[in-house]
Amino acid sequence: MNWDIISGYGDMYLQGALTTLKVCLLAIVFSTLLGFFIALMRLSGSRILRGIAFTYVWVFRGIPLMLVLFWLYYAPPFDIMLPAFVAGVVGMSINSASFKSEIIRAGLMSVNKGQLEAAEAIGMNPFQKMFKVRLPQAIRLVIPPYINNCVIMMKESAQVSIITVPDLMMAAQKAYNSTYTVAETLGVAGAVYLTLTSSLMLLQFITEKKLRINKH
Repeated sequence: MNWDIISGYGDMYLQGALTTLKVCLLAIVFSTLLGFFIALMRLSGSRILRGIAFTYVWVFRGIPLMLVLFWLYYAPPFDIMLPAFVAGVVGMSINSASFKSEIIRAGLMSVNKGQLEAAEAIGMNPFQKMFKVRLPQAIRLVIPPYINNCVIMMKESAQVSIITVPDLMMAAQKAYNSTYTVAETLGVAGAVYLTLTSSLMLLQFITEKKLRINKH
């Protein structure tokens, strides 16, 4: 393999990696917020809210991300044309929120009901019970599957290139179109993706270690 062939495409790979990172970080933030509210809807006392949340999770866990991206970019609702970057972020957010909501819901449900009853007995309102009792304990349990979902998001972000987002995968495709070297162009992209996902896994390791220390 001749790595010198793609030495002139470093800036293009760097810009693609930065775009991938931006898409993923924004999608992680928005999907987490949306997933949290969907989880609360699943746990609410309203059958209507539970039904809406269940339908959302059922639909977006069952259809591919690629289909969501095509729908938002090429056939947007109400003829609202979205820029490729925005469509990529929105598509990844609403798709991942369906998975994150189940992760968060499982964590919230794992908290002992006796603690919630004790919190209510001392006069805590629902907001205080959630953010002072339930959520802090749930976080310890959801960190591993949550970050694992973020790693999956980082890898699946390569699909945004199909709607012309100039991400890392598109950079690799452009380099291949110019050099016709498969191993080298995809090898660089793979190495960068591995670096990004490894950073998330390292964050998971550090976070879990700190949580174990704080617990003791």
